[in-house]
Amino acid sequence: MWPFPPPPHLEVARRKQSERDAAVGAARLRAFSFDSSSGTEAYLRATAREIVQRITKGEWTASDVLEAYIARAALAQDITNCLTEVIFSDARAQAKALDAEFASTGRIRGPLHGVPVSFKDVFDVSGYDTTMGFSARAYKPCFEDAQVVSLVRQAGGIPIAKTNVAQLVFFFECVNPVWGRTLNPHTRSYTCGGSSGGEAALLAMDGAALGWGSDIGGSLRIPASFCGVYSLKPGWSRISSDGAPGTFAGLEAIRTVVGPMGRSVEDVELGARLVFGKQGTDYDPAPLPYRDPDMPEKLRFGFYVSDNYVKPSPASQRAVLEAVDALRRAGHECVEVAVPQAHRAMELFISLTAADGYKTIVADLGSDPVEPGVSSLLVGPWLYGWVRNSVAWVIGRVFKDPKIAGTMRAASCKSVHQFHKLVQQRDEYSRMFYREVWDKHRLDGIIAPVLALPALPHDSCQYLSALACSTLLYNVVDSPVGVVPVTHVRRSDVPTTEWTDVRAGAGHGSPLVEGMLYGSADERGIGRGGFYDADKMAGLPVGVQVVGRRWEEEKVVEMMKVLDGALGPRCFGPLSWSEQRK
Repeated sequence: MWPFPPPPHLEVARRKQSERDAAVGAARLRAFSFDSSSGTEAYLRATAREIVQRITKGEWTASDVLEAYIARAALAQDITNCLTEVIFSDARAQAKALDAEFASTGRIRGPLHGVPVSFKDVFDVSGYDTTMGFSARAYKPCFEDAQVVSLVRQAGGIPIAKTNVAQLVFFFECVNPVWGRTLNPHTRSYTCGGSSGGEAALLAMDGAALGWGSDIGGSLRIPASFCGVYSLKPGWSRISSDGAPGTFAGLEAIRTVVGPMGRSVEDVELGARLVFGKQGTDYDPAPLPYRDPDMPEKLRFGFYVSDNYVKPSPASQRAVLEAVDALRRAGHECVEVAVPQAHRAMELFISLTAADGYKTIVADLGSDPVEPGVSSLLVGPWLYGWVRNSVAWVIGRVFKDPKIAGTMRAASCKSVHQFHKLVQQRDEYSRMFYREVWDKHRLDGIIAPVLALPALPHDSCQYLSALACSTLLYNVVDSPVGVVPVTHVRRSDVPTTEWTDVRAGAGHGSPLVEGMLYGSADERGIGRGGFYDADKMAGLPVGVQVVGRRWEEEKVVEMMKVLDGALGPRCFGPLSWSEQRK
């Protein structure tokens, strides 16, 4: 407003969103209808592997498949605001070239021939921006593809769009000043998760047949669970991150990894087979290609319904118990295990990522306003030490919450000497975790909650960032983890006094966070007034983590298949999305 010019990010956001909307609008002129009589429904119902099979048989063309997914991506954008860079025009040209090649040779180009693929907006795609939600990164198109994007193209995959992310790519909602907020595809009132939230929302609505995201503390897993899709977080050095650095470039204490997301386990496997061990220009992944594991007929799973940092909701616990029950019925052994010192994993993660005062992740922030969900994460290192320690003392002594107090103290700048000590402590914790969990119980895998809540209301991450302890644990110990959708929230999944009273039941952790989640008990003993509301959340997807040992990503994929098969049909997968509620 005169005499002051508007903040520069507003003009960038206006221009970028207008360009995106124009590209999506142009696509609608050629949009397919989705009624069953049109035949296009078959394209959307097919998995990525099935698309390739039908094209190989000459039954479908890459161009026809692409048009169905472009139309669906446009619908997903209308409903969730999940897209950033729109690549439809280039995608059509690539599909046309693939069809001409197949017509000439009778052979497909590779294992992704004709598959529409989307990418989280941290992957470089030649000719397009990688804004990562920063206005300062707009209008700086990349000159070459990220290694994963290049491998997808070489295999015949067709990049169709890039998808929205959380600001700083470091919290588990999906909103930033450039692209705005992405909504959960199942209900407008809740987030799709983050930071790979746009990717999960697009896949849940069949706007792509295969997707790619990244993960430093849960960013592949939380959105997958919130939206009802599948994902795989590999351990470090299985997939090249060349051209997809994220916002923590240079941080090696907690590694950012990239991984596939999809509408079936088989599609996640297809993506992993394509990229495992393929080295980019930085030679960062180990030259270890996908290996088919020898699986025992009877698997031994550990499981837990709470890590004792924050007690998961009834719906989240039920998802684990239903998974365990299905595995047992299928003949597998499941034993309950305890997570050793989850609060220590949380403290190490915060200590290591905040060691530079978050200067690295805010380097491109410029004049962009800070989203509420980010502000609570950044405040710790920006406080004077005596203020931070005083707040931690009050939280620990007055509110009787040593877990959040410890996390608060951990959020401080560190010297190089302190940082080295923390890395040593991270390694010691990892060794202890392996002794006390994997070796002690002789496990093949672990079934665990993804998050304490099935989804978060918008702007609640500013209060609930501590919930990420359940996922970041496996970044600290560098375990491969898959997510399998299990069930949906039921109205009967209400929190009783076992959740509202820390003296009742097992698995309690932070009384402050649990109080915000479950409120206080009414006259019937049902928790009211918290962020968890089974009535409002009814119908939302709930997934579980399937965890493996280091370097056993392939075994994790096979265990995902085992669990998926044991659970049976349950309204997940291609064309399972029906509507978005308020």
